[in-house]
Amino acid sequence: MVGIILASHGEFAEGILQSGAMIFGEQENVKAITLMPSEGPEDVKAKMQTAIASFDDQDEVLFLVDLWGGTPFNQANALFEERKDKWAIVSGLNLPMVIESYASRLSMNSAQEIAAHVIETAKEGVRIRPEELEPVTNTSSASAPVQGSIPPGTVMGDGKIKLVLTRVDSRLLHGQVATAWTKSVLPSRILIVSDEVAKDDLRKRLIEQAAPPGVKANVVPIDKMIEISKDPRFGSTKALLLFENPKDVIRAIEGGVDIKEVNVGSLAHSVGKVVVNKVLSMGQEDVKAFEEMKAKGVKFDVRKVPNDSSANMEDLLKKAKNELARVK
Repeated sequence: MVGIILASHGEFAEGILQSGAMIFGEQENVKAITLMPSEGPEDVKAKMQTAIASFDDQDEVLFLVDLWGGTPFNQANALFEERKDKWAIVSGLNLPMVIESYASRLSMNSAQEIAAHVIETAKEGVRIRPEELEPVTNTSSASAPVQGSIPPGTVMGDGKIKLVLTRVDSRLLHGQVATAWTKSVLPSRILIVSDEVAKDDLRKRLIEQAAPPGVKANVVPIDKMIEISKDPRFGSTKALLLFENPKDVIRAIEGGVDIKEVNVGSLAHSVGKVVVNKVLSMGQEDVKAFEEMKAKGVKFDVRKVPNDSSANMEDLLKKAKNELARVK
């Protein structure tokens, strides 16, 4: 696996390493190198050499540095000169760049291949609101075709929508979903399935604007999701479904949405719920809904991010039932 060094002036590299772990999970063969006010170039170089020596594969190393021409870059560049056939340096360190590098290591074995790949993601991560402040770019109609509506009854692909991930997460579309899970399952569309959000114009707009580059997000009521699942026009769609609670998932399944596995991400604590682990709280309705899913043959994948190990749903439900019985 390609080794990654995050290098910065001050503690920025340490902070972005922590942020990356929150979103994509803890990573092997990644080190943060900081230049502190009391240190000089040789200190940075020594830290980089020690980090590289700790990597499983020292032939493939990618340096992600904060500033082109700064001390972290200069020291990385000095080391790079000895291995420029294999190693690579990218400056302008930002979180989308880090996440994309982590995801790319799953399919790419070359530091230079990853470096070339993450540039576009790093640029796309720089966005602005209000949108009219964005610089105007010229795009040809060939690169951005305008598609009209597809007539009802048209069969796209095999006529059946592909559910690449169905997730229960009270936070819906947030960093871990927009980056880690999207990179892992590669949806063409994210569908937030919620009657409550669909009725809240502000919340709906904010969620849809949080979609990652290249993937469109839509908020749909549960009945609309049931219609979509039966509409052959969505046969070429690879969808990531997000539900706010397990009760809504049961409604969708009973309406005909073919959900075979549910990723359980996080459920926020509220009155009447008990804490079953660091990110999951359940009430009686939640437990009932999960047990109904189980009875229908639905499998569970309990983890926040793809790199996590899946927890045992049976144990979590048992704990929830015991805790709920105790507080009655």
